[in-house]
Amino acid sequence: MNLQEKALCFLIKLCRFSFGEFELNEFRKFLQMGFIFTIIIGVYWTLRPLKDSLFMQLVDKVDLPFAKTLSVIALIPFLMLYTKFLGQSSREKMLLRLPAYYGVITLCFSAIMFVVQGSPEEISARSIVLSIGTKILGYAWYIYVESFGSLLVPLFWVFATDTTKAFSAEKGFPFIVAFGQIGGIIFPYSIGGLPHRLSLETDSLSIGILGLLTFTIIPLVRHFLKTTPEHLLSSFTKKNENVMLTVQSGFLEGLRLMIRHKYLLCIFGVNLIYGTILTIIDFNFKFMAGSIYEGVALSNYLSLYGSCINIVTFGCLILGISNLTRFLGIPFVLILIPIIVGIIFFGFLMFESLSILFALVIALRGINYALSGPTLKQLYIPTTETTRFKAQAWIEAFGSRSAKEAGSLFNMLLRPLQSSFGAVMGREIYLSIAGFVGFSLLILWEVNAVYLVPERKDQIL
Repeated sequence: MNLQEKALCFLIKLCRFSFGEFELNEFRKFLQMGFIFTIIIGVYWTLRPLKDSLFMQLVDKVDLPFAKTLSVIALIPFLMLYTKFLGQSSREKMLLRLPAYYGVITLCFSAIMFVVQGSPEEISARSIVLSIGTKILGYAWYIYVESFGSLLVPLFWVFATDTTKAFSAEKGFPFIVAFGQIGGIIFPYSIGGLPHRLSLETDSLSIGILGLLTFTIIPLVRHFLKTTPEHLLSSFTKKNENVMLTVQSGFLEGLRLMIRHKYLLCIFGVNLIYGTILTIIDFNFKFMAGSIYEGVALSNYLSLYGSCINIVTFGCLILGISNLTRFLGIPFVLILIPIIVGIIFFGFLMFESLSILFALVIALRGINYALSGPTLKQLYIPTTETTRFKAQAWIEAFGSRSAKEAGSLFNMLLRPLQSSFGAVMGREIYLSIAGFVGFSLLILWEVNAVYLVPERKDQIL
């Protein structure tokens, strides 16, 4: 046994409590996938705070719901191109090409932001033409970052799901998520908050670094494919011709599959309800943050928020919260998650403070990434390869955006309510309606969870 194998054996022992027992080659596989996911999550979680911060600077914080709405509409052609490329290329090629595209575009945005970003006074003093151009850039930046999370992250999980068997996934997927949180912890504050600490006036430096990091995904994927034993890629090494043919129908086929099968529809419902509730709470948090901070200071604060979310997620995983799916079973976890979300939502309705909202959003996102996300991804394993390839990408990409759209449409009520009834009374009415809608959705979530419990045992689509 060489030094590398001894080190891996030591890590396997450390991970045994939190994730379960791994074979040596199996652990090496998940470790490499973890490195890939670390870069993806690290870049994405640094782009997310910058997405909101730059949009609020270039456009306005009250327009955040409109940006989310537009991103849902803009995602449709993105998703159609995505499924078209999936039909023409193998999954590993897509995982090599997509980071190249995003790396180039991110570097372009870095150069543009260096010129366009400025203080609120400078932006407001621009001519009408330049002002319109600035707002268009803000919307373009917002949509671009949304597409990163909607395409590249689900593509990784489609690849991971298709190369992993059910028993292995129950311990391996939480490990990948935990490993990925390292990037989510380090990157946002260290890179996203860098311009603020260096007293720079734009976020161009942060965006440029993220563009370069995106390119590193390519050699990591190549190394993974080259060194992973074939029996650990059993599903993947099968010829792709049949899958290619079934994917030709693309975007609409994923929607058709979801509508036809209640099992997939319930998974979509869980994603939709969680995303709607999160969008409502998240909007109120960022609106309040944008009222207190501005410029690179706002980017720094939201980047700190991003790192804290991943610290909580990492802590939950290391403490073994993901073991609930192994010790208590997926049915118990499916029913428990909406109860936890309900408690968090109740806290949002009761308290109005930036610090409390900060903690509540972190808790909501952390529980999702540490527990709900890995659990829901395992629900796709009993389905066929074709279903995973089409429906999972559709549900996780367009479904999550639909949830943001639903939440954003609700958040649009705040402005007219405050205009009609005053700032205080308008917000009280807004929160009352939010409470009724939110708890109604949580009840529906529980119904979905109860349906998914027996169906998962033998559901093959």
